[in-house]
Amino acid sequence: MITFVIMNSKNLVVIFIVLVLGVFAGWYFYNKKEDQPLRTLPYFGPKHALKTDDTTYHTIADFSFVNQYGKTFTQEDLKGKIYVSNSFFTTCKSICPIMNRELTHVYKAFKDRNDLMILSLTVDPETDSVPKLAEHAKNYGVNDDKWWFATGSKKDLYELTRRSFMLTVEEGDGGVDDFIHTQNFALIDKEKHIRGFYDGTDSVEVARLITDIRTLIKEYEYKDKHTL
Repeated sequence: MITFVIMNSKNLVVIFIVLVLGVFAGWYFYNKKEDQPLRTLPYFGPKHALKTDDTTYHTIADFSFVNQYGKTFTQEDLKGKIYVSNSFFTTCKSICPIMNRELTHVYKAFKDRNDLMILSLTVDPETDSVPKLAEHAKNYGVNDDKWWFATGSKKDLYELTRRSFMLTVEEGDGGVDDFIHTQNFALIDKEKHIRGFYDGTDSVEVARLITDIRTLIKEYEYKDKHTL
Protein backbone atom coordinates (compact mmCIF):
# COMPACT_ATOMS: atom_id res chain seq x y z
CA MET A 1 0.00 0.00 0.00
CA ILE A 2 1.37 3.40 -0.96
CA THR A 3 0.91 6.17 1.53
CA PHE A 4 0.88 9.79 0.37
CA VAL A 5 1.96 12.45 2.80
CA ILE A 6 0.18 15.71 2.23
CA MET A 7 1.95 18.68 3.72
CA ASN A 8 0.04 21.72 4.70
CA SER A 9 1.31 25.22 4.13
CA LYS A 10 2.67 25.44 7.67
CA ASN A 11 4.94 22.44 7.10
CA LEU A 12 6.15 23.87 3.80
CA VAL A 13 7.05 27.15 5.48
CA VAL A 14 9.05 25.31 8.16
CA ILE A 15 10.93 23.28 5.55
CA PHE A 16 11.65 26.41 3.53
CA ILE A 17 13.01 28.19 6.63
CA VAL A 18 15.22 25.20 7.49
CA LEU A 19 16.60 25.11 3.95
CA VAL A 20 17.31 28.85 3.97
CA LEU A 21 19.04 28.59 7.34
CA GLY A 22 21.09 25.66 6.08
CA VAL A 23 22.26 27.57 3.02
CA PHE A 24 23.07 30.63 5.14
CA ALA A 25 24.97 28.53 7.69
CA GLY A 26 27.01 26.90 4.91
CA TRP A 27 27.82 30.27 3.37
CA TYR A 28 28.72 31.76 6.75
CA PHE A 29 31.08 29.00 7.83
CA TYR A 30 32.68 28.82 4.39
CA ASN A 31 33.45 32.53 4.44
CA LYS A 32 34.47 32.41 8.08
CA LYS A 33 36.97 29.72 7.15
CA GLU A 34 38.22 31.84 4.27
CA ASP A 35 38.71 34.78 6.63
CA GLN A 36 40.87 32.82 9.01
CA PRO A 37 44.60 33.51 8.65
CA LEU A 38 46.48 30.56 7.23
CA ARG A 39 49.61 29.14 8.77
CA THR A 40 52.13 31.91 9.22
CA LEU A 41 55.88 31.49 9.03
CA PRO A 42 58.19 32.16 11.99
CA TYR A 43 60.77 34.93 12.15
CA PHE A 44 64.46 34.11 12.47
CA GLY A 45 67.32 36.05 14.01
CA PRO A 46 67.68 38.14 17.14
CA LYS A 47 65.17 40.81 18.05
CA HIS A 48 66.39 44.38 18.41
CA ALA A 49 65.07 46.90 20.90
CA LEU A 50 63.71 50.09 19.37
CA LYS A 51 62.54 51.68 22.60
CA THR A 52 60.92 50.60 25.85
CA ASP A 53 58.55 47.66 25.28
CA ASP A 54 59.10 47.85 21.54
CA THR A 55 61.26 45.44 19.52
CA THR A 56 61.73 44.52 15.89
CA TYR A 57 62.89 41.35 14.22
CA HIS A 58 66.28 40.95 12.57
CA THR A 59 66.41 42.62 9.16
CA ILE A 60 68.77 42.36 6.19
CA ALA A 61 71.36 45.14 6.13
CA ASP A 62 71.66 47.52 3.19
CA PHE A 63 73.94 46.43 0.36
CA SER A 64 75.14 47.30 -3.13
CA PHE A 65 76.16 44.64 -5.66
CA VAL A 66 76.30 44.06 -9.43
CA ASN A 67 74.17 41.46 -11.20
CA GLN A 68 74.78 39.38 -14.34
CA TYR A 69 73.54 42.23 -16.53
CA GLY A 70 76.18 44.60 -15.19
CA LYS A 71 73.58 46.57 -13.28
CA THR A 72 74.36 47.89 -9.82
CA PHE A 73 71.49 47.25 -7.45
CA THR A 74 70.71 47.88 -3.81
CA GLN A 75 68.17 46.61 -1.36
CA GLU A 76 65.86 49.35 -2.58
CA ASP A 77 65.53 47.42 -5.85
CA LEU A 78 64.11 44.51 -3.85
CA LYS A 79 61.56 46.64 -2.05
CA GLY A 80 58.13 45.02 -1.97
CA LYS A 81 59.53 41.63 -2.99
CA ILE A 82 59.82 38.22 -1.37
CA TYR A 83 63.15 36.64 -2.28
CA VAL A 84 65.31 33.59 -1.74
CA SER A 85 69.00 34.13 -1.07
CA ASN A 86 71.91 31.72 -1.35
CA SER A 87 75.67 31.63 -1.93
CA PHE A 88 77.48 29.95 -4.81
CA PHE A 89 80.45 30.20 -7.19
CA THR A 90 80.51 29.37 -10.88
CA THR A 91 83.45 26.96 -10.77
CA CYS A 92 81.96 24.85 -7.98
CA LYS A 93 81.63 21.19 -8.96
CA SER A 94 80.02 19.84 -5.79
CA ILE A 95 76.97 21.37 -4.09
CA CYS A 96 76.44 24.48 -6.27
CA PRO A 97 75.16 22.68 -9.39
CA ILE A 98 72.71 20.78 -7.17
CA MET A 99 71.55 24.01 -5.49
CA ASN A 100 71.16 25.79 -8.81
CA ARG A 101 69.17 22.89 -10.22
CA GLU A 102 66.88 22.97 -7.19
CA LEU A 103 66.53 26.74 -7.46
CA THR A 104 65.30 26.38 -11.03
CA HIS A 105 62.22 24.67 -9.57
CA VAL A 106 61.62 27.73 -7.40
CA TYR A 107 62.30 30.03 -10.34
CA LYS A 108 59.83 28.25 -12.62
CA ALA A 109 57.17 27.91 -9.91
CA PHE A 110 56.96 31.70 -9.43
CA LYS A 111 58.21 33.00 -12.77
CA ASP A 112 54.94 34.82 -13.45
CA ARG A 113 55.01 36.75 -10.17
CA ASN A 114 56.61 40.20 -10.04
CA ASP A 115 56.95 40.15 -6.25
CA LEU A 116 59.15 37.03 -6.03
CA MET A 117 62.80 36.65 -7.03
CA ILE A 118 66.05 34.82 -6.26
CA LEU A 119 69.33 36.44 -5.21
CA SER A 120 72.46 34.30 -5.56
CA LEU A 121 75.65 35.88 -4.23
CA THR A 122 79.01 34.63 -5.40
CA VAL A 123 81.61 33.75 -2.76
CA ASP A 124 84.39 33.98 -5.36
CA PRO A 125 84.13 37.53 -6.74
CA GLU A 126 87.68 37.47 -8.12
CA THR A 127 86.70 34.71 -10.55
CA ASP A 128 83.03 35.44 -11.05
CA SER A 129 83.06 38.51 -13.29
CA VAL A 130 79.89 39.91 -14.83
CA PRO A 131 80.45 37.99 -18.12
CA LYS A 132 80.97 34.81 -16.10
CA LEU A 133 77.74 35.41 -14.19
CA ALA A 134 75.88 36.15 -17.42
CA GLU A 135 77.05 32.87 -18.93
CA HIS A 136 76.14 31.05 -15.72
CA ALA A 137 72.63 32.53 -15.72
CA LYS A 138 72.16 31.56 -19.37
CA ASN A 139 73.10 27.97 -18.56
CA TYR A 140 70.12 27.81 -16.21
CA GLY A 141 67.70 29.47 -18.60
CA VAL A 142 67.58 32.78 -16.77
CA ASN A 143 67.00 35.79 -19.02
CA ASP A 144 64.98 38.13 -16.82
CA ASP A 145 65.10 39.98 -13.50
CA LYS A 146 63.54 37.16 -11.49
CA TRP A 147 66.93 35.63 -10.61
CA TRP A 148 70.05 37.69 -10.04
CA PHE A 149 73.54 36.21 -9.84
CA ALA A 150 75.57 38.91 -8.14
CA THR A 151 79.12 39.94 -7.35
CA GLY A 152 80.79 42.73 -5.43
CA SER A 153 83.31 43.33 -2.69
CA LYS A 154 84.29 40.02 -1.07
CA LYS A 155 84.17 41.60 2.36
CA ASP A 156 80.66 42.95 1.76
CA LEU A 157 79.44 39.66 0.25
CA TYR A 158 80.77 37.64 3.18
CA GLU A 159 79.51 40.10 5.78
CA LEU A 160 76.01 40.00 4.33
CA THR A 161 76.02 36.21 3.99
CA ARG A 162 77.13 35.72 7.59
CA ARG A 163 75.55 38.56 9.54
CA SER A 164 72.40 39.35 7.58
CA PHE A 165 71.32 36.21 5.74
CA MET A 166 72.87 34.04 8.48
CA LEU A 167 73.59 31.27 5.97
CA THR A 168 76.63 29.99 7.83
CA VAL A 169 77.81 29.91 11.44
CA GLU A 170 81.48 29.78 10.49
CA GLU A 171 83.35 32.93 11.42
CA GLY A 172 85.63 34.86 9.07
CA ASP A 173 86.77 38.30 8.02
CA GLY A 174 86.22 38.18 4.28
CA GLY A 175 89.98 38.20 3.75
CA VAL A 176 92.12 36.40 1.21
CA ASP A 177 92.09 33.09 3.09
CA ASP A 178 88.43 33.24 4.08
CA PHE A 179 85.94 31.09 2.17
CA ILE A 180 82.24 30.30 2.53
CA HIS A 181 80.74 27.12 1.13
CA THR A 182 77.18 26.54 2.32
CA GLN A 183 74.14 24.79 0.90
CA ASN A 184 71.63 26.85 2.88
CA PHE A 185 68.88 29.00 1.40
CA ALA A 186 67.16 31.85 3.26
CA LEU A 187 63.63 33.08 2.61
CA ILE A 188 63.26 36.85 3.02
CA ASP A 189 59.93 38.66 3.27
CA LYS A 190 58.96 42.09 1.97
CA GLU A 191 60.00 43.73 5.25
CA LYS A 192 63.55 42.27 4.99
CA HIS A 193 62.95 39.64 7.70
CA ILE A 194 64.20 36.06 7.48
CA ARG A 195 61.23 33.68 7.46
CA GLY A 196 62.90 30.32 6.81
CA PHE A 197 66.07 28.31 6.21
CA TYR A 198 66.37 25.34 3.85
CA ASP A 199 68.95 22.82 2.67
CA GLY A 200 69.35 23.65 -1.00
CA THR A 201 70.73 20.21 -1.86
CA ASP A 202 67.64 18.42 -0.54
CA SER A 203 64.65 18.27 -2.92
CA VAL A 204 62.27 17.71 0.01
CA GLU A 205 63.57 20.86 1.70
CA VAL A 206 63.21 22.85 -1.52
CA ALA A 207 59.64 21.57 -1.90
CA ARG A 208 59.07 22.89 1.64
CA LEU A 209 60.56 26.22 0.55
CA ILE A 210 58.08 26.44 -2.35
CA THR A 211 55.23 25.64 0.04
CA ASP A 212 56.46 28.29 2.50
CA ILE A 213 56.66 30.89 -0.26
CA ARG A 214 53.03 30.19 -1.12
CA THR A 215 52.15 30.47 2.57
CA LEU A 216 53.94 33.82 2.78
CA ILE A 217 52.13 35.06 -0.32
CA LYS A 218 48.79 34.12 1.26
CA GLU A 219 49.89 35.86 4.45
CA TYR A 220 50.32 39.09 2.50
CA GLU A 221 47.03 38.56 0.67
CA TYR A 222 45.29 38.13 4.01
CA LYS A 223 46.89 41.31 5.39
CA ASP A 224 45.88 43.26 2.28
CA LYS A 225 42.32 41.96 2.55
CA HIS A 226 42.00 42.98 6.19
CA THR A 227 43.75 46.33 5.99
CA LEU A 228 41.28 49.20 6.13
